[in-house]
Amino acid sequence: MRNNKKMELSIVVPMYNEAENIENTVLRIKNAMEGFTAPWELIFVNDGSTDNSLEIARKHEQKTENLRVISYPKNYGRGRAIRTGFENAKGKYIVTIDFDLSYSPDHILKIYAELTDPMQMNDVVLGSAYMKGGQAVGVSSFRLFVSRFGNKILEFAFPRKFKTTTCILRGYRRNVVEALDLQSDQKEIHLEILSKVCALGYNVKEIPATLTSRTKGKSKFRFKRTAFTHILFSLFEKPIIVFGLFGFFLTFSGFLIGLHIVWLRYAGTLHTDRPLIPLMILLLITGSQFFSFAFIASQNNYLRNELYRLQRKISSLKNSIEDGRNYTE
Repeated sequence: MRNNKKMELSIVVPMYNEAENIENTVLRIKNAMEGFTAPWELIFVNDGSTDNSLEIARKHEQKTENLRVISYPKNYGRGRAIRTGFENAKGKYIVTIDFDLSYSPDHILKIYAELTDPMQMNDVVLGSAYMKGGQAVGVSSFRLFVSRFGNKILEFAFPRKFKTTTCILRGYRRNVVEALDLQSDQKEIHLEILSKVCALGYNVKEIPATLTSRTKGKSKFRFKRTAFTHILFSLFEKPIIVFGLFGFFLTFSGFLIGLHIVWLRYAGTLHTDRPLIPLMILLLITGSQFFSFAFIASQNNYLRNELYRLQRKISSLKNSIEDGRNYTE
């Protein structure tokens, strides 16, 4: 990704089978950006749509000055689309938003204002419908419950408490995006980004946002897959919580059984044919194994975060060298 100092803001919008929404999305974002005087671009990333989304988007690209359409033939998922958008964005600041504008486009300039506020020096800004001041309008009760509950659980996976960790409505400084080595192709990219920016020590701020239900097109939300991948992410990020607690429960259970065996022994009622002693040994050994696994996994996470920080330093050094070359030229 090469630096382009002339472009101030890039708006990245993943697109998959959104033929019904394209015209409305272009119009609403253009209206929201009407008072923005600095150079900006709107990037539609076609993630292998199987309808005529690409054809319609190309027509709008020809007649819309700020619009660029990037496409590839196979559908990989939101993560790949966002990564592709990052790679092609030219702006000093980058904002991502849903194609159906479930979060209205007026949030774009609110996020931009937070990123450019010299008093705060925010590196990443998250839009949140679940923090104080945010709201969800017209969203089904089931989906709202699942989303809130999932985000509540995911709070424990990060070093600080975020009310919303899975939302696409976000803004980034360009140098932050360049420092991240992103791998995810699916929706877990939001968790991957948040994990890595926290590990690298970037300043992250949440702002209230309003989420509304989709009015056109089909939702891409897949409950089973999303829930599974997010649970795996939580286990990977904080193994000490899950495996450590489980190990403590097993070890403590073994300890209680041991006390019970001692009491039965001195009371003279211990029956050797009962499997209490083997059960106690099994619980203590298994519990200690879970403790060991949690410790080793936590050490691996620590080393991984150190690697992220090293990558950030290398990226910063590389950018400094390139800026020096550009200056001398």
